[in-house]
Amino acid sequence: MKKLKIVLIGGGTGLSVLARGLKDYPIDITAIVTVADDGGSTGKIRSEMDIPAPGDIRNVIAALSDTEPTLKELFQYRFKENQVEGHSVGNLLIAALTNIMDDFGHAVKELSKILNIKGRVIPSTNSSIRLNAEMEDGEIVYGESNIPKRQKTIKRVFIEPADVQPMEEAVEALEDADLIVLGPGSLYTSVISNLCVPGIGEAIVDSAAPKVYVSNVMTQHGETDHFDVMDHIQAMHNHMKTNFIDYVICCENHQYSKDILENYHKEQAEPVTYHKESIEAAGIEPITAQDLVHVSSKNRVRHNTTRLARMIYELALDLTSTIQFNPKNRKF
Repeated sequence: MKKLKIVLIGGGTGLSVLARGLKDYPIDITAIVTVADDGGSTGKIRSEMDIPAPGDIRNVIAALSDTEPTLKELFQYRFKENQVEGHSVGNLLIAALTNIMDDFGHAVKELSKILNIKGRVIPSTNSSIRLNAEMEDGEIVYGESNIPKRQKTIKRVFIEPADVQPMEEAVEALEDADLIVLGPGSLYTSVISNLCVPGIGEAIVDSAAPKVYVSNVMTQHGETDHFDVMDHIQAMHNHMKTNFIDYVICCENHQYSKDILENYHKEQAEPVTYHKESIEAAGIEPITAQDLVHVSSKNRVRHNTTRLARMIYELALDLTSTIQFNPKNRKF
């Protein structure tokens, strides 16, 4: 039986958490990961070695790894400050393999073999890039980590150099995909940053596979202040100058407790609201579930990863012709 080919697009913690939830399903997973991060250990390594950012790549490899727990823990181990300058072992391994192989993409592939990952992890480009933003007032902000700090409305993001090449394997995976999943994660710096790589955004739009966006639960100050679900989608459409999202997985408008809302208000964040009518008017099918989110002991709202992964898997089954599966409805 043919395995469903699901391609994940993003970066940050959102992509690695989703990958971890999906890895136990009988599917072929390819994660296309942004390499524009310029903060922390990742920023130091990319600056000193002029290689693409390894941090998000490292997290997704760890999420998909099927190896001894101690080895996985070692891979994610981060030295304390003043101990190898706070770097993680995984970032150092990627940097070392890049030096040995003289190629970042091949280093990622080799490390994926060593850690026996389920699926593939592919950087969106093999080049070191910088993500910049043009704000609504015309200011240009340089560097991924600086964009949210300006606390302004983002008009668009773009990369430099502008003429980098996409990873050929990433484009091929998009062409062969049964389902393409964007998000969850920081809208501009994790998701749209991939669309900015020449050839990647176009391959997503041109692919015959349905495209589903996993909306964030909360807004992010400095990126998506006061955004609802449709605002997130419209930002992606504006960057590609075409409408391409077919489905959106989003949270129903929960009534969170006062403590939770006050906790996020301190960060100038709020729940991402869901307006079914505006989404459907754009020709997009919303998919919701009451238990799609859970609240941690620290009053943090997160996706229920198990539930989210099952929703994506069942949507892929429903949409593909390789397996007959017809759920009565998509309100999981």
